Amino acid sequence: MTEIIIASQNHHKIQEMSAIFNHQDVRLISLKDLDDHDQVIEYGHSFIENAQIKASYFAKKYGKLTISDDSGLVIPILDGRPGIYSARYSGGDDHQNNKKILKEMEHHVKRNAYFVSVIVLCYPNGVSKSYEGRVDGLIAYEEKGKNGFGYDSIFYFPQFQKHFAELDSKIKNQISHRANALNKLKEDINEIINYK
Repeated sequence: MTEIIIASQNHHKIQEMSAIFNHQDVRLISLKDLDDHDQVIEYGHSFIENAQIKASYFAKKYGKLTISDDSGLVIPILDGRPGIYSARYSGGDDHQNNKKILKEMEHHVKRNAYFVSVIVLCYPNGVSKSYEGRVDGLIAYEEKGKNGFGYDSIFYFPQFQKHFAELDSKIKNQISHRANALNKLKEDINEIINYK
């Protein structure tokens, strides 16, 4: 059994990653399981840099394979904001972040947006590989739905004609940006498990 650390304390993210990345030869361990509260400063200028910083720190610390996800919402009409600052965009919680985006989007007709997730897998020896997933949608005019977290309540997915927060978690875990990135990682699972 190969153990892989999820470099996150975020309950929602851990739950989602564990549900998507479910493999008989892999046991996922989160920082919550390890009771590790180390705050790693994400000083990168991109999703990949931030994911790399976290993955390499914990892979080195524990001498174990580590995956780290850095993800966020990108809105082209807002020059790519909130981007890498998605989690702390308003300085408040998810609801305040959503309110800030809705306010900034008030007078915009072009409402295209996408979620991006970059997952970096890092080996204890420092070797790493990245996987990127993306899902396109629109910024809605109001919050809707009780499922999900982050910007899910304002992210409208035209294919299903629903906000992400209205989708059942099983469906979301098949189509989300994080699912896309994790599925790419899963394609390399044999190589990862047998890495020497």
